[in-house]
Amino acid sequence: MSTFAERLRRASERNKSLLCVGLDPDPERMPVRDVFEFNRAIIDATQDLVCAYKPNVAFYDGLGEEGHEALRRTLDHIPQEIPVIGDSKRGDVQSTASAYAKAMFDVWGFDATTVNPYGGQDTVQPFIDYRDKGVFVWCRSSNPGAGEFQDLMVADPVSGASRPLYEWVAMRVSAWNVLGNVGLVVGATYPEELRKIRELCTGMPILIPGTGAQRGLLEHSVAYGVDDYGFNAVFNVSRTVIYASDSAEDFDEAARREALALRNRINVELEAQGKGWSRPSAAGARD
Repeated sequence: MSTFAERLRRASERNKSLLCVGLDPDPERMPVRDVFEFNRAIIDATQDLVCAYKPNVAFYDGLGEEGHEALRRTLDHIPQEIPVIGDSKRGDVQSTASAYAKAMFDVWGFDATTVNPYGGQDTVQPFIDYRDKGVFVWCRSSNPGAGEFQDLMVADPVSGASRPLYEWVAMRVSAWNVLGNVGLVVGATYPEELRKIRELCTGMPILIPGTGAQRGLLEHSVAYGVDDYGFNAVFNVSRTVIYASDSAEDFDEAARREALALRNRINVELEAQGKGWSRPSAAGARD
């Protein structure tokens, strides 16, 4: 079986894209009532423009059984060649973490998931042990209050040198990555922190939220987030794409236009760096 990294790379190259669309249904914003039908339309409109999809499990949990059924149908509808990241940021003691990992990978069948490393390596290891799956560890989040804990200076007990906590997380996660299936979550809203993390973890994949509604600087995020070859970065945008229109008549086409524009902006920046592929057609015509 191919690894998550291999599947992600193939999808990126096929669609010339580092864009991930977050499938986060909010009944108060959706122009149609049915969650699956909403997701289906978004997927059908964008599947040739993305490298991955990322459903945030909380949005489906909040809808109860109806939400879980919609998530199952959504996962069945996403083309097999496009990786799916289940965003849950689970974290707990090892026995519980093992159950969480089983739920995300064996029950739901996600290709990758997000985890919270607060409990240390033993709480993340059950996810890592699924060697063909991807594990994105929450490192520097995109929310305004991220620095309350993540920027705290922590001293090395041996050398005495101090670094922000998020840098220690990045370095420790890099050491855990013996199977090559671990990456980091770093928000686009903090580009300088992203730059530093990429310097510390040169070849690891980074999931980068916050380039859309949270107004992260996309061009800086591309410049600082990709590796030396223009890969290993996944730029997730949710609300800006899926709620590009509030009309039931054209929300899918509006989502396509927004996804296309974002993919193009990413690719223009890659070209400016001498990386990646040629800029896709502005027409964005489907095959």
